[in-house]
Amino acid sequence: MTLAKAMIFAAGFGTRLGRLVADTPKPLIEIRGQTLIDHALAIVDEAGVGECVINLHYHGDKLASHLVQRRNVTLLWEYPDILDTGGGLSNAIDILGNAPVYTMNSDTIWRGPNPLLQLTRYWCAEQMDALLLLIPANRAIGHISKGGDFVMSDRGRARRVRQNEKDGLIFTGAQIINTTCLSSIDKRVFSLNEIWDHLIDIGRLAAITYDGDIGDAGTLTGLESCAKM
Repeated sequence: MTLAKAMIFAAGFGTRLGRLVADTPKPLIEIRGQTLIDHALAIVDEAGVGECVINLHYHGDKLASHLVQRRNVTLLWEYPDILDTGGGLSNAIDILGNAPVYTMNSDTIWRGPNPLLQLTRYWCAEQMDALLLLIPANRAIGHISKGGDFVMSDRGRARRVRQNEKDGLIFTGAQIINTTCLSSIDKRVFSLNEIWDHLIDIGRLAAITYDGDIGDAGTLTGLESCAKM
């Protein structure tokens, strides 16, 4: 069953895109005639998610104007500072509730099955607190780093890639996470990496491999590659 709520991270500065984001937030950059945020929302809509939270900061007024007529979307400002991914998710807890939710980055282009629906098929709250969607580097179009982020065990548990370890998998930007685990971090600004490291320690971080390809639109090179997907 599809989860009820999702969060799309859209507050960042997008500094790797240089002059393209001087007057425009990264989520409003267009690829193939559609903004990045609309690409992401199309995934959410297709999955049948009932409510989506989108955080705002950099040029947030422009993003808010673009989304003003979107139903089932709640805009959440981060002010005066960006709260990072973990802090941003924690800031949305009053809307999302204490429950498993989807989270997505706003700069990923998907080619293949709906990533949220694929995550849903493998989610098991009794066995995990977060389920990451990973992909081999050769299927992450436009991704600059050659190294991976995680490796998976035969039982689907995820851990960090160790030094000199090869064939690590890249985080696609999509996951299911139980928001109750945010209470393990007593900070206002923090990364989801801190949550994941805690879950690795207690054996509650799981992962699956995406069945399609992704495009990384977070850099100028990535944008060019995504346009050709």
